[in-house]
Amino acid sequence: MLYIKNLSGWHRTGRLVAAVLMASCAAHYGLTPVGIIFGIASLVTGLTAVFGYCPMCKVGGKPRIADKS
Repeated sequence: MLYIKNLSGWHRTGRLVAAVLMASCAAHYGLTPVGIIFGIASLVTGLTAVFGYCPMCKVGGKPRIADKS
């Protein structure tokens, strides 16, 4: 496996909700610069939610899910 999950279930759910909201903002703004930024941000946030791994959380020192007891 290339990664080990470091996001909990609630964290992943929150990210997925945020990704949906950002995608709706992207649809509202269309192909303007603001819409493109919202679209990219929603894509990245949604992918981290689906895979359960956040590289920036890893850099920040968040422990892996398997390490928690």
